[in-house]
Amino acid sequence: MLNLRLLCCMLCVISCRQSTKSQKKEELNKPNIVFLFADDYTYEAIHAFGNKYIETPSLDKLVAEGTTFTHAYNMGGWQPAVCVASRSMILSGRSVWNAENIAKKWSKGDTIALNNTWGKLMETQGYNTYMTGKWHIQAPANYVFNTARNVKPGMPDDNFYKKGKVGYNRPIDENDNSWSASDTSQGGFWKGGKHWSEIIKDDAIDFINDAKKKEDPFFMYLAFNAPHDPRQSPQSFLDKYDIEKIPLPENWLPEYPYKDSIGSPSTLRDEALAPFPRTPYAIKTHIKEYYSIITHLDEQVGKILEAIEASGKADNTYIFFTGDHGLSVGHHGLLGKQSLFDHSIRVPLMVVGPDIPKNIKVSKDVYLQDIMATSLELANIEKPSYVDFNSFLDLAKETTKSGNYEEGIYGAYVDFQRMIRKDGYKLLVYPKINKVLLFDMKKDPQEMHNLSKDPSQKERVKMLFSSLMDLQNKMADNLDLTSIYQSL
Repeated sequence: MLNLRLLCCMLCVISCRQSTKSQKKEELNKPNIVFLFADDYTYEAIHAFGNKYIETPSLDKLVAEGTTFTHAYNMGGWQPAVCVASRSMILSGRSVWNAENIAKKWSKGDTIALNNTWGKLMETQGYNTYMTGKWHIQAPANYVFNTARNVKPGMPDDNFYKKGKVGYNRPIDENDNSWSASDTSQGGFWKGGKHWSEIIKDDAIDFINDAKKKEDPFFMYLAFNAPHDPRQSPQSFLDKYDIEKIPLPENWLPEYPYKDSIGSPSTLRDEALAPFPRTPYAIKTHIKEYYSIITHLDEQVGKILEAIEASGKADNTYIFFTGDHGLSVGHHGLLGKQSLFDHSIRVPLMVVGPDIPKNIKVSKDVYLQDIMATSLELANIEKPSYVDFNSFLDLAKETTKSGNYEEGIYGAYVDFQRMIRKDGYKLLVYPKINKVLLFDMKKDPQEMHNLSKDPSQKERVKMLFSSLMDLQNKMADNLDLTSIYQSL
């Protein structure tokens, strides 16, 4: 009897060891995930997308070597710092209003909410998780990731950048030399002695050089503050752009007539960067600085890609690139991201990996936060029920043609704006002034011709509005638009 018990114990030990070895082997076979996250990056600002005025060779390489989602969106935000909502959504997997509630739990140290974050989900499946750069999320970075290095705030040091000082209301005219985007003495991106984009590049390469010695899969969250303002870069990058050759946006306006009603008044920090009314010279200056810091960012991305290739890990690594939201930079007379026009909610989104088709563009609508769900699928992690976003892996691999969001793409900004994009049209609602706008996004991608009063579009407006209210219910959006709908 004793020998039988001993035999059973020995078999149990052997079984456990085999199970542990099997689990470890499965973990080691998981792919590496690299997430490159930029700030304020509009979909138009990549050369490979047809913008011949900007230099982005490294990002162009990602476009050529992988699949690009040409219509990727941020869902919106509950405050002017839209990045807070965008980053909370991708970290939690929740849609905008659910993410707002989760962020409140993070701020109170709720361990259940914190353990349900992207980084912790990857960690539980054997991933070595690492982040560096912009955070601006209420969860502690060093809890969510195994290693958090050089955690940066929402934007570079603001001490020199207060309203009324050199960073705002400029340039007044061609003779305004109050600001230099290459002046390192101003601090900002150079606070600490090295440009923040270069710090993230250095951190990433340090981690890659360490990871190449190990077998464990890794998840890297590399969050650049660039190209957020103050849009600073070395002079050599500014010299690449001639202001006389930079065109104004096709939908440029001196001032957006509804700016106050949509929550983008002249007193809003983002909008106060340039004078009112906008001038062609001021907008071209801001575009030049925007393109310059993007090209500098692109150089850092290129060096990270080179390090991944040199590490020997590239054949088992998936790389994602996107931005947390877009930016107006003069479109519609606006500068910031507090609108639901495509320039402010649509971002570039590229994915490269061992079985991802090369140089493919997918036009199906997705949310940028789908990257989180996609990474879980790649890591063979079952998507938790609380994750509201969907993997786009089948779309990237071209194994399906059906979209993830046939009910439409939803957008919201505080209680100032609501949006639905569906069937090639976009409906915008400005609740404060009972204003409804309709755009044919195929014929009018710059959103310049409002069709909402066209009698032939009356039924479409009502249909889209009804679909928008359905999405509101799905998204736990409590803003009541019934009276506006009934007035149509």
